[in-house]
Amino acid sequence: MGCAGSKLVPEGPQGNQVVVEPVEYGKNARNRDYNSRNPQQKNMHNRPRDRDGSQGPEVQRTNKKVKKYRDKFDPRVTAKYDIKALIGRGSFSKVVRVEHRVTKQPYAIKMIDRIQGREVFESELAVLRRVRHTHIIQLIEVFETKDKVYMVMELATGGELFDRIIAKGSFTEKDATRVLNMVLDGVNYLHGLGIAHRDLKPENLLYYHPGHDSKIMITDFGLSATKKGPDNFMRTTCGTPEYIAPEIIARKPYTFNIDMWAIGVITYILLSGTMPFDDENKTRLYRLILKAKYSYAGEHWKDVSPPAKDFIDKLLVVDPDTRLSAMQALNHVWLKSNAANSSNKNLHRTISQNLLQRQSTRANSTKSAKSTRSTKSNKSNKSGRSLRSEHRRVQPEEIDELHRDPEIQAELASLGSRK
Repeated sequence: MGCAGSKLVPEGPQGNQVVVEPVEYGKNARNRDYNSRNPQQKNMHNRPRDRDGSQGPEVQRTNKKVKKYRDKFDPRVTAKYDIKALIGRGSFSKVVRVEHRVTKQPYAIKMIDRIQGREVFESELAVLRRVRHTHIIQLIEVFETKDKVYMVMELATGGELFDRIIAKGSFTEKDATRVLNMVLDGVNYLHGLGIAHRDLKPENLLYYHPGHDSKIMITDFGLSATKKGPDNFMRTTCGTPEYIAPEIIARKPYTFNIDMWAIGVITYILLSGTMPFDDENKTRLYRLILKAKYSYAGEHWKDVSPPAKDFIDKLLVVDPDTRLSAMQALNHVWLKSNAANSSNKNLHRTISQNLLQRQSTRANSTKSAKSTRSTKSNKSNKSGRSLRSEHRRVQPEEIDELHRDPEIQAELASLGSRK
């Protein structure tokens, strides 16, 4: 997908403090968010009031929070965008929903600490400045100050992939192939540019708007990387534990094929609501991944077609050289035919029950862990949110410990060696 003018034109900074880099679009300039046309979404800013006309305490608290974050933004940003609400936060960043003051178009702005989050924002910006694709979140413009970077991006308002599936009421293999065709179309585009996402997972697949015909958007390029050097290999240990490929755990140089492994994991969950590799103990989890040890046991798999299972089997392959590429996956008979030869069985009940059960189990596990930590020690001043965030990312020290385990040495060696 091309664009009419992708050149980043710096706007003259005031007092050499701020640099604003707009990103112009061709087709995307006409691609307006669903919610800007939806009357209910347009009126979201109309706050409920008490009978005497004053705003209630809950609304007042919300307004105070908005003001708190608005005050932290550079005036050049707030002059152009009205800060509406905080919608997410990370270790070095905050994401807010905003509205363009002139067009009233909603966007998201990611405010990143320039020093602490330097590696993440540089990586994400390097990728987003290059990409223009209907299934990849778009960068609109960038504001840079001495200590902050503000990335203005499209706002995906349709929710996460699995939240939509749970709420939908019906989900078939045909629905799954529609989702995967969109994701793979975006991934194939990225790989064609020499870009690996490196953190594909359901949380990073968002619906553009709440309508039933919404497209899927690939988001969060904080761990993405562009191939460098003649060998095209990457070596950084990163990702989310349940979705990382065996070669990352084995500390082997790897290629874009790590994204295809993640799509295999996503497909498995998409059709069953369960994880192919799942264990609270990280060592056991990584051993399952190293062996690609998964199964189609359980009643819920009896309704899934052989072509769908074949698609998964050709992605969850330990040898990355024999794993399907994005283009090969798009041409697989199951996707190519939109599951034409599969039954139209509604998989929704089983998938949603399994997903909800997993969420409940993890929530209880997190509460128990927090309770244990609070009774043991007060040494850490980190919030529960940050601890959960750390738990969800692969930690290099965990892989170090794994490699020191004598029982795993043979399993690592069996993966072969890459030069």
